[in-house]
Amino acid sequence: WQKCFDMQEIIPWETLRYLIGEAMYGGRVTDNYDRRILTTYLEEYQGDFLFDESVKFFFSTSGYDYECPKEGNLAQYQQSIVALPMNQPPAVFGLHSNAEINYFMISAKEIYAGLMAMQTGTGGEGGGMSREAYIEKTATDIQKQIPSGEIKFYSENVPTPLEVVLVQEIERYQKLVKQMVAGLKDLKKALKGEIGMNQALDDLGTSIFNGMLPGAWAKIAPQTEKPLGSWMEHFLRRHAQYVDWNTNGDPAVFWLSGLHVPESLLSALVQASCRRRKWALDKSMLYTKVSNYTDREHVPRKLLDGTYVEGLYLEGARWDMEDGCLKRQRPKELIQLMPYVEIIPVEANRLKLRNELPTPVYITQLRRNAMGVGLVFEANLSTKEHFSLWVLQGVAMMLNDCS
Repeated sequence: WQKCFDMQEIIPWETLRYLIGEAMYGGRVTDNYDRRILTTYLEEYQGDFLFDESVKFFFSTSGYDYECPKEGNLAQYQQSIVALPMNQPPAVFGLHSNAEINYFMISAKEIYAGLMAMQTGTGGEGGGMSREAYIEKTATDIQKQIPSGEIKFYSENVPTPLEVVLVQEIERYQKLVKQMVAGLKDLKKALKGEIGMNQALDDLGTSIFNGMLPGAWAKIAPQTEKPLGSWMEHFLRRHAQYVDWNTNGDPAVFWLSGLHVPESLLSALVQASCRRRKWALDKSMLYTKVSNYTDREHVPRKLLDGTYVEGLYLEGARWDMEDGCLKRQRPKELIQLMPYVEIIPVEANRLKLRNELPTPVYITQLRRNAMGVGLVFEANLSTKEHFSLWVLQGVAMMLNDCS
């Protein structure tokens, strides 16, 4: 860079962006979507436009004019750095103001969870219900809601790819039900003194008292950040979907959030289409299209290839039903429930996309962890804006909200 400047040569921005974004820093970033953000920053903030004397460039004008310092000595550069505001709004980094609200909400929940974990009181001293009585009552309420009948799948023919997914989902669900039934039964016995209270039962009781999902259940349940009350609604809705699927066959609309392994359904859709159309499995992929349907009654029929899915949430942007594309978020609207999304298997060489943002779909709003767990698939969302806007806004979809 300095050599090009001294010799009055053209700065090789493309080379610099590659070295920084792919080699020096990008090589340490294992997540492809994180690397996409890094390279987008470089494309937006590195170029000859930095030194354009005709049109002054600002990195941001949100609350302060963030500009590239003019050529000077060390003291002048230090003075420019000291003059920068101590606190920067989200817009400085390309984010929407809602991102700050979301950050504070997550921080508050973490503090609340820490305080709940440290509490040691037993309660009931003021004449109210004791801790043990509350746990026993809540455990009884949960027991009453757990479905009693076992779901069994029967088929005289060779199961289709989607039926294989159903069988696997039922097995996982029944395993969770057995764990819940046995745990709650032993917990109530331990509260009455009929059996000893071990660490596992104590943790179960503490989670129920705090309104949190017990860790023993979370290990064999779909990934979630929901509190216990909302999780039970999710649990019962999963059962309803399995019963309907088992009784009436493949539904026209799948509730993707209600599957333990949603990726298996997506793979089965591709397999089914490849068998029907004689496609090569390794040369087929999924394409998504957002429909205008928001109610199952409005869906005219099942898709021959693929399916409709419901329950996807959009974060970092909003979906405009009239224009059928992404639009900027409204203030204080952090997340939006999407219309039904068509998931369509296609041959990769026939897919031609234009103005379609590759959007990651995660299981929860925590997105993906360092081990890569949490990403389900990549959706295509139509946009009239440049991709960089949505990349820096952190646009993504998820199967579950945290409420």
